[in-house]
Amino acid sequence: MPIYNAPLADMKFILNNVFNAEQFWQSNENLAHLDAATAEAILEEMAKFSQNVTLPLNRSGDEEGAHFENGAVTTPAGFKEAFKQYAEGGWIGLGADEEWGGQGMPKMLTVLADEMLFATNPSFMLYPLLSVGAGMALNSYASQEQKETYLPKIYSGEWSGTMCLTEPHAGTDLGIIKTKAEPNADGTYNITGTKIFITGGDHDLAENIIHLVLAKTPDAPAGSRGISLFIVPKFMVNADGSLGERNTAGPGSIEHKMGIKASATCVMNFDAAKGFLVGKENEGLAAMFVMMNYERLSMGIQGLGASEYAYQNAAQYATDRLQGRSAAGVQSPSKPADSILVHGDVRRMLLNARANNEASRAFAVYVGQQLDITKFSTDPEAVAKANNRVALLTPIAKAYLTDTAFNAAIDAQMVFGGHGYIREWGMEQCVRDLRIAQIYEGTNGVQSQDLIGRKTIKCNGEFIAEYISEIRDFANGLDTDLNFIKDATLDVATEVDMITQHVLERAKENVEFSNAAAVDYLHAVGLLSFAYMFARIANAAKSKEGQFYQDKLALTHYFIQRILPDLHARVAKIKAGSEVIMNFSEDYFTTQS
Repeated sequence: MPIYNAPLADMKFILNNVFNAEQFWQSNENLAHLDAATAEAILEEMAKFSQNVTLPLNRSGDEEGAHFENGAVTTPAGFKEAFKQYAEGGWIGLGADEEWGGQGMPKMLTVLADEMLFATNPSFMLYPLLSVGAGMALNSYASQEQKETYLPKIYSGEWSGTMCLTEPHAGTDLGIIKTKAEPNADGTYNITGTKIFITGGDHDLAENIIHLVLAKTPDAPAGSRGISLFIVPKFMVNADGSLGERNTAGPGSIEHKMGIKASATCVMNFDAAKGFLVGKENEGLAAMFVMMNYERLSMGIQGLGASEYAYQNAAQYATDRLQGRSAAGVQSPSKPADSILVHGDVRRMLLNARANNEASRAFAVYVGQQLDITKFSTDPEAVAKANNRVALLTPIAKAYLTDTAFNAAIDAQMVFGGHGYIREWGMEQCVRDLRIAQIYEGTNGVQSQDLIGRKTIKCNGEFIAEYISEIRDFANGLDTDLNFIKDATLDVATEVDMITQHVLERAKENVEFSNAAAVDYLHAVGLLSFAYMFARIANAAKSKEGQFYQDKLALTHYFIQRILPDLHARVAKIKAGSEVIMNFSEDYFTTQS
């Protein structure tokens, strides 16, 4: 059976040593209620829940899957009881405002709790994840009455939430959605249309489901400017808060997927379903993006969780698996063979995964800290700076963390050899479940276009320049005994700065250039970000005694020498331009040779 031990020591190191979280919390009047001891207790409790409750349901949930019968969805055995326990523990509202029954915990902490759930059971995690995202959108844009009606029930787990964007013909281009919202005399709307790929569109975990639906009113402007957001509950809510009649909104089917099979991905049909406008007409996309950006960071955490799970199992397998002898001579003379850990290539794959995990975890906490500044800080200048940083780093958190995590999961599967392809060992499910993280909430290609287009070219490189400046300031402040990471970080900062200027110049000359360069540019900025994280990790570890801290420094050396050189290849590809891609005719791709 696959194993998982929550990496609590690493999590505490990142919070307490790398980011001095307690000092950050105590310096903010809105977070002063939290200290390191409380944060550690929360993580320890989530470790118990993830290891004892959700991990045992991971394989059985995959094999059973979600069921669709007679117009209703049921989840696999054990999911309903686990969800109830999760909700009663207050986990859904961990980061929610106390006004609505939440605990008001910062994002720096909740990303680590989320990692453990994603590591042990991504299908389960998606159900409460969508509820939290829906709650964030409502808290930002809904009326006070709507908040009072829906938020306490969502955060208690009595009700759940969804986001209904995609349609059969409209994915990335939401401006062409066809779902209609016809106004009624009483101020409500009749919502009619079909949405696809709706996570948790129906299930048996909560007594009501609150759908957030994008639709267009009859006189809406064309394109994305004409999109409005509506609350469409599965069951109508009476004035006293009790549930009333069933709304005319429900699943038409569930998708049969490569992975996350225990998560119900529904085709949702809205047949003049009663809906309630959130905010103002034609301003729905902004409200939905509050939820979307939250989910995008969460997909990065999904990648991290899967990569950590894969690494732990592969490392244990490599330790136990005896095959062949070391090239340097017999290492285990009392055994019939040495463990496969004596082979450099096995170590390469494991170290790639380990380096990815530690940098990704630090980066997730860093982005979480920026989000906490935007939410809790009373300094307008700090909030504005953090908003710019979040805008820049969200596509990296989503795309780079899931790209590198998928590669790490594939490497971990390879460590198992043939056993990695067999279901019992858990690696094939891990790979299948993780693949979607690179696809949903905007594919990683779309995230790359967002980074290079909206977040770099559109602002003439302002956001990335601010980020590089911060990285340089930190690196220049490192002691001389950390010159190995200082010099590497400064060098990569210079290289990313130079290639950014190249991107800005070429984009003016050729409108197709940025799209062709987007993925390589995102990976270049991702490598810079990981170098920055390892600089912070090394700085936190250098003055401490013990093998744990020495290993941090050794892994930093590994990253610099074996992973960071990938940056040069990314830069070369960007400089190659778009012509070598775009000069092929469209006929070429369908012409058989």
